[in-house]
Amino acid sequence: MKEILFFIPNLMHGGAEKVLVNLVNNLDKNKYNVTLQTIFDVGVNKQYLNKDIKYKYIFKKLFRGSTTLFKLFPPKFLYKFLIKDEYDIVVSYLEGPTARIISGCPYDSKKVSWIHIEINDGEKFALGFRNCEEARKCYSKFDEIVCVSDTVKQIFLETSGLNESNIDVLYNTNETDQIVEKSKEAVDDVVFDKNTVNICSVGKITGTKGYDRLARVHKRLIDEGLNHHIYILGIGEDKDKINKYIKENNLQETYTLLGFRDNPYKYVSKCDLFVCSSLREGFSTAVTESLVVGTPVVSTLCSGAQELLGYNNEYGLVVENSEEGIYEGLKEVLKNKELLTYYKNKTKERSKLFSKEKTIMEVEKMLDCL
Repeated sequence: MKEILFFIPNLMHGGAEKVLVNLVNNLDKNKYNVTLQTIFDVGVNKQYLNKDIKYKYIFKKLFRGSTTLFKLFPPKFLYKFLIKDEYDIVVSYLEGPTARIISGCPYDSKKVSWIHIEINDGEKFALGFRNCEEARKCYSKFDEIVCVSDTVKQIFLETSGLNESNIDVLYNTNETDQIVEKSKEAVDDVVFDKNTVNICSVGKITGTKGYDRLARVHKRLIDEGLNHHIYILGIGEDKDKINKYIKENNLQETYTLLGFRDNPYKYVSKCDLFVCSSLREGFSTAVTESLVVGTPVVSTLCSGAQELLGYNNEYGLVVENSEEGIYEGLKEVLKNKELLTYYKNKTKERSKLFSKEKTIMEVEKMLDCL
């Protein structure tokens, strides 16, 4: 049986944290003895870990300056001091500090690094490392680098300058059966108006998710008489900024920040459309989940969008990654309701590509080949 460590900063409400829990819960326990270790013992996703997953953490609470502090010490020292134990396979499930620490593993362990985002410049590449040179040196020590989409892989290759021989694409693991079951639950805190188009999005309310530009697009469409209601499920630092815009433009009745929900699927399944307004994504968990529950999607052209929705809009509408692109995409759907019906019929067909069984099988194949 292989001893495997998955290492991640925390288990907060991000997409990577969520899909990591899905992954470790579903790996074959007859083949692998799995440990999940965090730097900080915080996050809503911790509660979803199965009891047969060994869980460890380094610090009880978050503190500022940890990334800077870690840079003071070499990776090998950090591994020996923070992780200590020996495993057959050690996995950094996020870029940055955890990748730097895992690269310093002094044992004869196989090392894996997961890349979830578009690392499209030197600043992002060096995040968590002393500089780009150290980042390249650390990443070159990994036996396998896993990217969550083809776009993420191509951008990582361009930025890192590394050889692609050990860099592969594996899609995120989603609890597809569980998502479908949860999507059937009743919603008792929102009344969806059947006489309008109900649009939703799920994600952290941060700048990269583009909810500010979505609000501006919403106002333009409302002013043009294209009635619809947008619901955002999530929390984040831009919440007050967006609420201010909503109040200043009298959009309280049509643009609603619902906050975090344990079960977002029941809301998404009852909406007519899901919108991804992100500036950047790795491989959108929320878009994948929307396809699973049968809700059509309009997404900006960011990493993974075309892999999910088709390179010719076969399974959803991919629009230019700009405010104008979002405006044109939503306007097209709001003026042509037949598109919603067409894409709704396509969602289930597409979601089969990202089934839990298929993604787990691919990850296990990778682990077994190390």
